[in-house]
Amino acid sequence: MSDRTLKLTDQRSGKTIDLPLVKGTLGPPGIGVGHIYRELGAFSYDPGFLSTASCQSNITYIDGEQGILLYRGYPIEQLAAQSTFIEVAYLLLYGELPTAAQLEDFRRLILHHTMINETLKRFFTGFYHDAHPMAVMVGVVGSLSAFYHDSTDIANPKHREISAHRLIAKVPTIAAGCYKLNMGEPMMYPQNHLSYCGNFLHMMFAVPCEDYEVDPLAERALDILFMLHADHEQNASTATVRQAGSSGADPFACIAAGIASLWGPAHGGANEAVLKMLEEIGDVRAIPRYIARAKDRDDPYRLMGFGHRVYKNYDPRARIIRSICHEVLESRGGSDPLFELALRLEEIALNDEYFIERKLYPNVDFYSGIIYRALGVPVNMFTVMFAIARTVGWVAHWLEMMADPDQKIGRPRQIYTGPAQRDYVPLEKRTASD
Repeated sequence: MSDRTLKLTDQRSGKTIDLPLVKGTLGPPGIGVGHIYRELGAFSYDPGFLSTASCQSNITYIDGEQGILLYRGYPIEQLAAQSTFIEVAYLLLYGELPTAAQLEDFRRLILHHTMINETLKRFFTGFYHDAHPMAVMVGVVGSLSAFYHDSTDIANPKHREISAHRLIAKVPTIAAGCYKLNMGEPMMYPQNHLSYCGNFLHMMFAVPCEDYEVDPLAERALDILFMLHADHEQNASTATVRQAGSSGADPFACIAAGIASLWGPAHGGANEAVLKMLEEIGDVRAIPRYIARAKDRDDPYRLMGFGHRVYKNYDPRARIIRSICHEVLESRGGSDPLFELALRLEEIALNDEYFIERKLYPNVDFYSGIIYRALGVPVNMFTVMFAIARTVGWVAHWLEMMADPDQKIGRPRQIYTGPAQRDYVPLEKRTASD
C-alpha cells in the first residue's frame, strides 16, 4: 500500500473521498475502491475487468506494452532456454529456483504421485467412447476429492501442499487416459524413470504389445511448451480457480472449475481455432483475400492467433515457439504445408499497416497447435495439453490465495437493469400486456 492517494468527488453530493494507491513491485498501481459503495453509495463498473486488479500476487508479471513475461521475476526466455518444466513448477509453487537436491526431491515426489487409484480408472468407462477429452477431464479431476479426501483440509498447509503435488502429478495421467478412451486403447501406467514430459508421451502413445522409446526432441519441445503455458497471471481460468477457491471449495473442485473455464474457444481453445483457420485458408495465394476479410468492418471474420488481451507487442512466448516449430518439423522429414502457410500469413500481416497500427502480433496460440499436430496430438486434445501445463499455475495461485490472511470470498456486484419493483398479478387477471 502506498501513502499516496487520489481524490474522488461525487458530483451529485459534492462529497470527496480519498482512494489509496496500491503499489506493486512492477507495473501500474491500483486504486483502492473497496469503500466507494460505503462512502458514496455507488459501485465501480468495469465489464470484463479490463481495468480491475482482483488480488495482489507475487507469482507472474506481464508487461503487455513491452512484451515481457516474468515467472517470479525470471524472464520466460531465460527459463525456456535453460530450465525444465518441473523446475519451473517448483519455482511457481515455492517462489525460488531449487537447489540440485531440492529439484531431485521434488521430481521424485511428483513421480511418486503420478499413478491414479485403480477404482478411478473405471470412472473413464462411464463416458461415451468419443466424448470430448475436456469433458472427461472436468469430470475426472473434479472426482479426485472422492478418492484423495485425506488431504483436503484447506486450513492445513501440509494438506494444501500434498493436494498441489497430487494435482500436478495426476493431471497428465488423467489427460493420457482421456486420449486412450477416444482411441479405444488400454491406459498405460506411468514410468517413474522417465521425465515429466517423457512420462506423459509414454502414457499417450505407448501400447502394451510394443516397446516405446521417447523421442528426445518431442520431449524437449513439449517441456518448453508446458513452461510457456504454465502461468499467465489473472486470465479467465486462473481467476475462476481463485473465485472457486475463495468459497472454501476443495482444491480438486477448484482445478476442475479452471479446466471448464479453459475449455472456452476464446481461452484455451484458441490454438485449435488457429489450425482450423489455416486449413480454411488452404493456400498461400488465398491469404490476401482472408486478410481483406479480417480488415472489413462489415465482415465478422477475424484471423485467429493474432493479438492478445494483454500483449500490445509481440508475445514473447510466440518467438520461442516459432523456433521450436522449425526444429520439430525438420525432424519429421520436411515442412508442413500449414506451417509454411502460417509463416507467410505472419509475414504479410506484420507488414500490413492495418495490423501494425492495431498491434496485432502473433500470440502463443498461433504456433502451438502446429507443434502438437507434428507430435501426433489430435486436435481435440490441444486444450487438454494446455490444461496439463496450466495446472501448475492454477495450483500456485490457489496456494497463494489460501495463505493470504486478507482473502475473502469473491462476490462481484452488478448494475441492475431489470424491471423496477412491481406487484404480483394473479394468473386469472393477467393480460398479454402484463
